Amino acid sequence: MDSKKIVMCGCLESGVNMVDHLMSNGITISYFVSLNSKQAKKYNISGYHSFEDLSKKYNIPIYYPHDYSLENPNDVDFFEKNHFDLLILGGWNRLIPQNILDTLKIGGLGIHGSSEFLPKGRGRATVNWSLIENKKRFILHLFLLTKNVDDGDVLDYRIFDINEWDTCRTLYYKFSMMAKKMLQEQIPKILENNFQKNPQGKEPSFYLKRNADDGIINWSTTVSEIYNFIRALTKPYPGAFTYNKNKKIYFWKSQPFDTRITFPNAKRGEIVEKFSTGDFVVNCNSGLLLITEYDGDVDIGDILSSKMNQ
Repeated sequence: MDSKKIVMCGCLESGVNMVDHLMSNGITISYFVSLNSKQAKKYNISGYHSFEDLSKKYNIPIYYPHDYSLENPNDVDFFEKNHFDLLILGGWNRLIPQNILDTLKIGGLGIHGSSEFLPKGRGRATVNWSLIENKKRFILHLFLLTKNVDDGDVLDYRIFDINEWDTCRTLYYKFSMMAKKMLQEQIPKILENNFQKNPQGKEPSFYLKRNADDGIINWSTTVSEIYNFIRALTKPYPGAFTYNKNKKIYFWKSQPFDTRITFPNAKRGEIVEKFSTGDFVVNCNSGLLLITEYDGDVDIGDILSSKMNQ
């Protein structure tokens, strides 16, 4: 395996964790393709993590592409000159162009998960959507890259729970654990051409990309729906938000609070209690919601809104 050249494309913490695990288990990465902090800001990368410390730790060179899409001729030239055997995606939210895939002697590996088996649940922000939709499981797939969206042959998969306490961060912890196990088991087989490929079925479904502006809370939905929405968009993502007197308030942590304590005269989105800790209670459809971590100023009697100029 040491004679094989593996390149990892990544700019997120999940990729950093993968490399540490693979290197400590005898699987050597030859090169990183990553983004610097300026590029991460340009491309609005949520949860960006530099690969510089990892590069120094393992003496692995980093190539910073001219374009995140890898469509720049200089980026294609980099892959053509290096003759990599295998490419691994470690937090890279762009499709790999066909002319780069063609430079790989074996191919590329992608990791994709959602609450359904592929081809269902292809696309973007699947961790966030799974929490928003209150799904109860997550299925992580290891698959061969093509130029298209998540449609390559599946090599392996793992299933884990989505429980009522999970957030996008804890799901990524589970994602990382299972991804490392799959890669550790499958990469040696792939390098020795001793692996099975399972084509995906027909009739795919797709999740849409989410933007920061999509984080606006709809106070007409239920307590459970708002709770799921907040935990789906908490750090490292931009966060769920609302307006209070035309100022944005970001919510990072909440929990359903009570269904028997009622405020008949309160409006939906109205703050009905604020404690000395700063935690506060919001009146919602079907119950009360406790907010325990947030950015912004609120007081009892304020009415939170899904739009400005409330």
